[in-house]
Amino acid sequence: MDIQRPSNARAKKIRRIIYAAVAFLLIGGVSFGLSRLRPAAPTVDRATIWTDDVKRGPMLREVRGLGTLVPEDIRWIPAQTNATVERIVLRPGAIVHPHSVILELSDPQLQRDLLDAEYQLKGAEADYANLKVQVNSQLMNQKSVEASVRSDYEQARLQHDVDIKLLKEGIQSSHIEDLSRVKEEQLKIRLQLEEERTRVATDSAAAQLAAQEAKVEQQRALYNLKKSQYDALHLRAGIEGVLQLVPVEEGQQVSPGTNLARVADPKRLKAEIKIPETLAKDVAIGQKATIDTRNGIVNGSVMREDPSVQNGTVTVDVRITDPLPQGARPDLSVDGTIELENLKDVLYVGRPVNGQSDSKIGIFKLVDDGAEAVRVNVMLGRASVNTIEVKEGLKVGDKVILSDMSQWDAFDRIRLK
Repeated sequence: MDIQRPSNARAKKIRRIIYAAVAFLLIGGVSFGLSRLRPAAPTVDRATIWTDDVKRGPMLREVRGLGTLVPEDIRWIPAQTNATVERIVLRPGAIVHPHSVILELSDPQLQRDLLDAEYQLKGAEADYANLKVQVNSQLMNQKSVEASVRSDYEQARLQHDVDIKLLKEGIQSSHIEDLSRVKEEQLKIRLQLEEERTRVATDSAAAQLAAQEAKVEQQRALYNLKKSQYDALHLRAGIEGVLQLVPVEEGQQVSPGTNLARVADPKRLKAEIKIPETLAKDVAIGQKATIDTRNGIVNGSVMREDPSVQNGTVTVDVRITDPLPQGARPDLSVDGTIELENLKDVLYVGRPVNGQSDSKIGIFKLVDDGAEAVRVNVMLGRASVNTIEVKEGLKVGDKVILSDMSQWDAFDRIRLK
């Protein structure tokens, strides 16, 4: 016999509601938990990174730049007159001495000017000699007149003395003594006048000779100028060295001031180093430097700093104090390193790829025995070529990654394998 079972639809509905609520709560909890999780740390191959330990101690600050060797003594030889290049005697690369002739020039007008200057000098010298004879003759005549008057005066003075004695003895009248006294006084005045004329004649003679001598010197200077310009038609090196450049051709017309040749002494070279403008502010004259010529390293010192900036760099001249290695020559590319200062006790580390002085950057620091690395903010200080001062953010013994990690900028943690 069938027995009717009681209806359980309500209970099923309640169970379904409970199951749905539990499922909703579970899904919401899982979603919330997942949202709170950090993104998975990317994995970086340990062989592709470069690390260094933070240290404390002395740090040598240096700056480095590329440059070239250039001669200390460079002589450009210009043309002194309008001339024509007749012949090129020596070509670039030749070893020259002070009197080595490099070019032969011609200037017909200069030859005529030299001849005119020579004759004008000879004429001025002849006029000086003639004037000297004339003024000496006039001066001798004046001295002769003075001597004659002086003789008459001395005779009159002696005669007056005799007349005074005779007057005292009563042998001669006072009238004769008065006449001899007057004559003596007149001759004395005349002698003074002649002496003054002699002094005036002497000064006049000296002035005339000086004026004529100045004309002679003027003509001599003009002649020497023309002579030097004429001699310069045979263009000479002027120093010991190597002929580097002859920028003219045979038959070319040149004007005064045109550079005709360049001579340099290859034994005395300096290094011109290009230092980044941000680092050049600490460079000073006298600082030690080393120059890598690819064939050896030589020592030197800073001798000059260019006051202007070109293409983001400052040119620094370094005088080389050591003997140059074999193969060193002008225009050779070199590397220069300048010692700025020696910091005694600072916290420092190897310089990161993007590490600039007095800046704040993010650096990955190794943790968990090197299994992972986390990003930390670090305040940097004074920088050198390969090291940089650490002001904040790291301590002695910390190991950091110095390589370029820009591709991991979106992550604060990485794993190393």
